[in-house]
Amino acid sequence: MPLAIKKVFPILALSAFSSVLGVGIIAPLLPLYAEGMGATGIWIGIIFASFSVSRAIVMLFIGRLSDRKGRKPILVIGLLVFSINSLGYIWVNDVAGLILVRLLQGFAGGMIIPVAQAYIGDLAPEGEEGKWMGYFSGALFTGFGTGPLMGGLLAEHFGMDIAFYTMAGLNLIAFLAVALFLPDIRHQIMAADLQSSLREIAASGMIRGLFAFRLAFAVMRGTFSTFLPILAGIYVGLSPSLIGILLAVNALGMSLLQAPGGRIADRLNRRILVVLGCLIVVIVMVLLPSAGNFWQIFAICVFLGVAGAIAIPSASALNVVEGRKFGMGVATATFFFAFSVGMSIGPVLSGVIADYININSVFYFTAVVMLVGTGIFSWFTR
Repeated sequence: MPLAIKKVFPILALSAFSSVLGVGIIAPLLPLYAEGMGATGIWIGIIFASFSVSRAIVMLFIGRLSDRKGRKPILVIGLLVFSINSLGYIWVNDVAGLILVRLLQGFAGGMIIPVAQAYIGDLAPEGEEGKWMGYFSGALFTGFGTGPLMGGLLAEHFGMDIAFYTMAGLNLIAFLAVALFLPDIRHQIMAADLQSSLREIAASGMIRGLFAFRLAFAVMRGTFSTFLPILAGIYVGLSPSLIGILLAVNALGMSLLQAPGGRIADRLNRRILVVLGCLIVVIVMVLLPSAGNFWQIFAICVFLGVAGAIAIPSASALNVVEGRKFGMGVATATFFFAFSVGMSIGPVLSGVIADYININSVFYFTAVVMLVGTGIFSWFTR
């Protein structure tokens, strides 16, 4: 089993990396791009949320489908659609067009990350769930971190269109790698996994707690990704490349710590590690509005990355253990469904708060959400 996962992991990591790299490339660009089309705070939130809305809808059935039909076909389709749709950013010229492109890209995204993680969960040896989830999360956050930095630099020196072409090309490479080299392991998926029901999954206290954690964390991530560029660009006066560096530092710091965080999750109490990471996030969100220059925001991004490295591998490892009971595809899709719901509602609610109160209140709001999510996680997993 360890040999099997070592053989396929690089391909799965590439598919995940390319997908989130594409999302990351436009992270520092999209708010300003949309604002240039006349989008208000609420509409910027809707544009960001539309990706997560369609991704969440797909995840309602894609996990069970991958348990029944295999992981590879779904990954192949998702990467191809993601690559082609990336070119849509170049062709649209209004807010409605941006929303449509984001909806289609979210549809494709819902077929990539949860299915790739379920594939890894199928092969991860018992007792090493944290290790392999840490490696996989590391690939994800490397993409998140490299994307904003690449996007900011490409847009500043070559224009936004080049950034969008790059996103399409990288996902096309991942599509070819998966289609040509990834084996289909549908025959290895246990039949018992296919007999579980959504009702049984919903009755699991651990699944409920993980859902609350992932939902709250996603609200924070969605708000942070959407409104940090506005806070840093408009209120602090930073350039697109510096904003890209800030987002990259946050994600790359989280990425570099995912592997050691995963190994720690295999040795210590995973539940306590999740709670600890969440509490650090609460503190960081409270401090963010008071940051007034690049280096203060830089430090906050570093601490936020550390918090994610503590919490995410442990939560992912707990989810893999539950996946062995209910079906890996279903459990993983449920985990990412919570993430997509949070990424959907977070930017929209925060956009309303930014328009009717102020941008500082956006980050205080996310701190409260994280605190509530931590409490719910602690209760259901006690």
